[in-house]
Amino acid sequence: MGIRILPGELVDQIAAGEVIERPASVVKELVENALDAGATRIEIDIERGGVALVRVRDDGGGIASGELPVALARHATSKIACLDDLEAITTLGFRGEALPSIGSVSRLRIISRAAGAEQAAQVDVEGGALTPVRAAAHPPGTTIEVRDLFFNVPARRKFVRSDATELTHIARLVERLVLSRFDVSFRLRHGSRVLLDAPAVNGAGAELARLEVALGGDFAAAAVAVRHAAGPVMLSGWAGLPTRSRAQPDQQFWFVNGRSVRDRLLMNAVRLAYRDVLYHGRHAAYVLYLTLDPKLVDVNAHPAKLEVRFRDSRQIHDFAFRAVERALAGTKPDLSAASAARGVDGLGGGYGSAGAGAAAHAGRAASLPLHTATGDPWAIAASVRDAGTAPGAPPPFPSSTEEQPLGTPLAQLHGAYILAQNREGLVLVDMHAAHERVLYEKFKAERASGTPASQHLLEPVVIELKAHELTALLERRAEWEQAGFELDALSSTRLALRRVPATLKPGEISQIVTSLVHDLTLEADTHHLEGAADRFLGTLACRSAIHAHRRLTLPEMDTLLRQMEATERANQCNHGRPTWTRLSLQQLDQLFLRGR
Repeated sequence: MGIRILPGELVDQIAAGEVIERPASVVKELVENALDAGATRIEIDIERGGVALVRVRDDGGGIASGELPVALARHATSKIACLDDLEAITTLGFRGEALPSIGSVSRLRIISRAAGAEQAAQVDVEGGALTPVRAAAHPPGTTIEVRDLFFNVPARRKFVRSDATELTHIARLVERLVLSRFDVSFRLRHGSRVLLDAPAVNGAGAELARLEVALGGDFAAAAVAVRHAAGPVMLSGWAGLPTRSRAQPDQQFWFVNGRSVRDRLLMNAVRLAYRDVLYHGRHAAYVLYLTLDPKLVDVNAHPAKLEVRFRDSRQIHDFAFRAVERALAGTKPDLSAASAARGVDGLGGGYGSAGAGAAAHAGRAASLPLHTATGDPWAIAASVRDAGTAPGAPPPFPSSTEEQPLGTPLAQLHGAYILAQNREGLVLVDMHAAHERVLYEKFKAERASGTPASQHLLEPVVIELKAHELTALLERRAEWEQAGFELDALSSTRLALRRVPATLKPGEISQIVTSLVHDLTLEADTHHLEGAADRFLGTLACRSAIHAHRRLTLPEMDTLLRQMEATERANQCNHGRPTWTRLSLQQLDQLFLRGR
């Protein structure tokens, strides 16, 4: 077969294959055109999952009657005119392919009335064939109807899924559109049923209400605000607390200059920011908006405009990572934010500035001694009464205006949990998970400063290892030294430790180091942390933290609670598990039917 020029109809259908994948693609292109036309109200009607009908009405600027046939020609657009415009695109559409592509595979009708026009105009397209423009009745704005999608392309029609599946794709798309423009009203109907109604909003509080429409009522209550700027680049939005993680990545939204994108670079930046606060296998929820100079991003990377390219991708990646990481760093016990951040299963949380660890309030803790079993059934009542009435006994809660969110320790439960109380109710702390986070953040800070707290041993501790374990350890000698170790190989299986981190107790050194070596030789991909250095410190913190059945004194418990309150990301351990939870007085009253 010789080389030939393809017919225009076939060219349009080929282009439609790139742009119009399914009914949701039609909705996307038409709504984006409406937004570019300045619409403030958009209504979307669907029948049979969008295959029978997609209708989009808007109150935008409209199309002049004389331009309707031109709008249906390939590569006809009002949004760019030269190469300079292509390099600094500010509109959602610009390729001039959507309308002719849709018209080539459906029965298309456009009715539009331009601003200031006395009447509207209408044009019909069936399989790419246009009818003459004629007068019509329509308010200012545009209505586009797409019927019988892929009626003339049976091969494409076979790939369309069930009505329910296609409707789900459309609903997910409209959710993204609702999140992209808070100043525009959206309504989605399937037949006579309204699936989504999102009035336009303005203001911070109103924006949270819009989030509830798209993501559910619990998202705003379990998210931290993100806002960070550097030069011409700004990142804003909301990052869900780790306690609101999800089994699927179905609530992850990125917008670049108002355009919804699925960009691997940006998604990876967020994944790294959550790397040591999110439980393994879970997915974060977030809505993030990246604003930057249009010249710094290429949106002409994909026909469907779902992917973008950044001029300096590494810089953008690091910027997004640092911004989200900084927001998540404040997820620690915070009384002012605890109520709003409980979110899931009553888990505590909040955000605030980091600080140094607090010293134990031994006097207050000593007034609440641990109970020792006796034969006297009234011993507990007597001890509580005496503790509360003893001369000079401190109050059960601190009197300062800056109350401690984790409250006052009372006892240890089953050798694993700390029981405490604050003004709002009962607090339970997983002591190992909490101490693990405190140590991990401490190790990271010391590594960053280059001054790890360590102690020289009067006599080296010699540990027997397997030959391959010692070889792997020596390959990572720099990481051990950065954490405060000084080590030598005495033979192919004997390791000598001459200096160790100050947090290790002499009697625990051999056991912790042996366990650490074993853990680090396991498959790295099974660990939640990214990067060998973080994996090392995370494993060291896990092995060094207090473990179950370690009996703590009340002053020790108090010290750990105060350290948690001053430690970044203290709401989760290094593996993403929650470190504390709270039962409010109201919840306790409900359990015991008080007030009924």
